[in-house]
Amino acid sequence: MIRKAFVIQAKPGMAAEYETRHNPIWPELQQALKHYGVSNYSIFLRKDTNELFGYLEVADEAEFQQIADAEVCQRWWRFMTEVLVSETAESPKAKEEMLREVFHLD
Repeated sequence: MIRKAFVIQAKPGMAAEYETRHNPIWPELQQALKHYGVSNYSIFLRKDTNELFGYLEVADEAEFQQIADAEVCQRWWRFMTEVLVSETAESPKAKEEMLREVFHLD
């Protein structure tokens, strides 16, 4: 299993809406995540900064990268740009900073 982590940022005043949009997550998006090998996926909110920390595990990196081409994923990214900070107003998805693992204990 490959562990991945990222940080994204909710726009000011939009953290609650971000959470609402995930509860429940679209069934077709959940199905796509599983199809592309995603498991053990969690997102955490740091309320004082509106930072969101995501953690997920993937079975295969190449397989996981293909999710970006899935229509449901692209639709979700556009939907979420309303509540997340993006590089530009025209960006098709939120600004995402991937994190490098520096420690792990099993």
